[in-house]
Amino acid sequence: METAIDIAARPAAVWDELIDFATYPDWNPFICRLSGEASVGARLAVTVQPPGRRAVTFKPTVLAATPGRELRWLGRTVLPGLLDGEHGFVLEPKAGGCRLRQQETFSGLLVPLLSDLLADTERGFIDMNQALKHRIENRC
Repeated sequence: METAIDIAARPAAVWDELIDFATYPDWNPFICRLSGEASVGARLAVTVQPPGRRAVTFKPTVLAATPGRELRWLGRTVLPGLLDGEHGFVLEPKAGGCRLRQQETFSGLLVPLLSDLLADTERGFIDMNQALKHRIENRC
């Protein structure tokens, strides 16, 4: 699954907002809490709340953390291969700002049973993208 949004700001400015995990509860309607460090190998604590669903917390491992370019992590359920999700934010420079691509690849035995949850998750990505754009573009 992938969503994208254009933001009228440099990739570095969007990156700074993405890794300011402490402010997520102030603006982010999808990832309502995030703690840890944006560094390869670090463990994060991420709480997501897809629209119409209850919040879920998981502890993924950071796979990539390239400033101004990419933040990616891998989350798993208790047993690898049951339900794994690789989540990423990719920033691409473009005229007048950048494009944020938010993507998730789900794998595992439970994926076929989760079509409704995946649709709600995609709506959560869109809501988050729009909130981030609004936050950055409407700064004084």
